[in-house]
Amino acid sequence: MVQEANKNLTLVQRFFECYGSGDLDTMKREILDENVTWIIPGHHPLAGVKNGADEIINYFATIAKANFKAEVISLSASENHVVDVHRGWGEYGEHKVDMNWVLVYQIENGRIKQAQNFAADQHIADQFFWNVWGDQLKPVPDRLQSV
Repeated sequence: MVQEANKNLTLVQRFFECYGSGDLDTMKREILDENVTWIIPGHHPLAGVKNGADEIINYFATIAKANFKAEVISLSASENHVVDVHRGWGEYGEHKVDMNWVLVYQIENGRIKQAQNFAADQHIADQFFWNVWGDQLKPVPDRLQSV
């Protein structure tokens, strides 16, 4: 059990290394399960459940626009889960966000199978994401026509 927990910690540490260096290819090939689920909370344009490694890689490529960075504060692991507390910050023009985030990772077969993200202040996170990505939404009539 301790050995599995240590492997899971190493996996999430590798995730952060890939994230920090922008190595999304390695993240996709070696860290994320092909059918991974990533839950992004909130009421903003990027919120929702991301399904599959490709969708998650696209999400990380998108938030790179806001120069998002992460610094691990604490990691703890068990046989099937890792909990990470990290400082996450980003900046796009005059819009900034800087807060602590908690992620709960479910690990299966040496890969991240699911991650659920929690923001220290969801209202501030929502506002930041709206400020950066809200103008990229189609106007309401166009969105309604595509439903």
